[in-house]
Amino acid sequence: MKISKIYITNFKCFKGQFKFPLNDGINIIVGDNEAGKSTILEAIHLALTGLLNGKYLKNELTQYIFNNEVVAEYIQNLEEEKSPAILPQILIEVFMAGEDLAEFEGDGNSEKNNSSGISLKVAFDEKYQKEYEDLVKLGGIKTLPIEYYNISWSTFARDENITPRTIPIKSALIDSSSNRQQNGSDVYISRLVKEFLDSDEIVGISQAHRRMKEFFMGEEVIKKINEKIKTESKITEKKIELSVELTSKNAWENSLMTYIEEIPFHYIGKGEQCIIKTKLALGHKKAKEANIILLEEPENHLSHTKLNELIRDIKSSGSGKQILISTHSSFVANKLGLEHLILLNAKKTIRLTELGEDTQSFFEKLAGYDTLRLILCKKAILVEGDSDELIVQKAFMSKNDGNLPIQNGVDIISVGTSFLRFLEIADKITKQVAVVTDNDGDIEALKKKYENYLGEKSKDYIKICFDETVDSGDLEISGKKFNYNTLEPKLLKETGIEQMNTILGTAYTDANEIHKYMKANKTECALKVFDSAQPVTFPKYILDAIAN
Repeated sequence: MKISKIYITNFKCFKGQFKFPLNDGINIIVGDNEAGKSTILEAIHLALTGLLNGKYLKNELTQYIFNNEVVAEYIQNLEEEKSPAILPQILIEVFMAGEDLAEFEGDGNSEKNNSSGISLKVAFDEKYQKEYEDLVKLGGIKTLPIEYYNISWSTFARDENITPRTIPIKSALIDSSSNRQQNGSDVYISRLVKEFLDSDEIVGISQAHRRMKEFFMGEEVIKKINEKIKTESKITEKKIELSVELTSKNAWENSLMTYIEEIPFHYIGKGEQCIIKTKLALGHKKAKEANIILLEEPENHLSHTKLNELIRDIKSSGSGKQILISTHSSFVANKLGLEHLILLNAKKTIRLTELGEDTQSFFEKLAGYDTLRLILCKKAILVEGDSDELIVQKAFMSKNDGNLPIQNGVDIISVGTSFLRFLEIADKITKQVAVVTDNDGDIEALKKKYENYLGEKSKDYIKICFDETVDSGDLEISGKKFNYNTLEPKLLKETGIEQMNTILGTAYTDANEIHKYMKANKTECALKVFDSAQPVTFPKYILDAIAN
């Protein structure tokens, strides 16, 4: 039994309906901050358990789980007396696949087709219609009237008599980055430890905890202190005394503390906390029963070695289950398999398996761990080689108060000749990208290569930047005609011989001599340009690429 897809409507960052299909095994979501990675995990766990941030949503319902834009539009429509001012609602639909799902099968879903699944809805309760209308008449509504909302579950067969216990797919959410503490006790790990225990063991702990109270109250020093409080306190006539907290159903959870090597858990290193929390959660009873394991950024606080160990545990402990992992780490993505990668940007998703076979193979074999750079930056500028990268970085700095591109969320990525492979991804996720490329003396061939991104097919978020002027000359090197239409000759053309000599520390009087020098020393010359305090005049197509 598995989740085939999930639809999320108006929950947190997702305005309107967001569709997210899941693979059978591992799913790795990567994206920038605020892209919605955590929200997807939260939505799945909420729909299956009713829990958000470890608490039942019915007891913690707030306006802030609704999409801000949708709420703002509702408030504005009320203020402007637009009709109708539709009350926002949240809908999370979990589509299931597998056996024994007949009672969950029906067309009570957004697609209106016969599928198996459940829906969780947070919506206005019609029984409060009169009170709501009276409230609107009074005017001045500035927030969502959450007190009139209700949370309901139903199957796709429209059966509303379901609870998290009757939902056949179970989830375990592991957020190793959080540190929830209460009264000196790590509530997160205490809860996990509790789930290792049988009911008779929990009763035994409760009884031992009660005996601890009796022992505490029987201590002579405590008796004397309580007698002193009784006789000398002027606060009230009622009895006041010190004791051990036993009022809540499971008071022991808040008063007991977990120790690691005789050190309180919350005092050990963050990396060790992360390892223990994740391993414990993967191993506890609920995770063993769970059909889907949700992991929030497992790389937090971990060294390279520890991260390797954790990935091994995720692979072994999650065998046969659906696993959904959110991460910023290209290392995690590469180790767990790029075929499982889901890129998330601007509320759109793309999997490598959706790309052409050649492009998919290219990214799976890409050396190093730069696979995710395109998705994790605000804007990418694609260049051919290392020397081009240095020149474009210098141009960016000259126009942005000396800031490196990455400081402004812009990543200059050297892609060799694989521009089109990166553009295939950028196009699918509407990533803002600029290509800096040589015209190589053949404008028509260049336009043919990028025909899907130029002219009538141009896109607002993709710029193909090149010099539309073809330059020529009589220089030959080793019997081959020199290419005057690459970055270095174009840079010399704009900057001039005299200024370029100053930058490079040379004394050439002929442009062709500088051309030969720059071609033979591309990286060295690029470094000198990058490090130079002298003004550099950059070609217009480079300035176009770095422009917002």
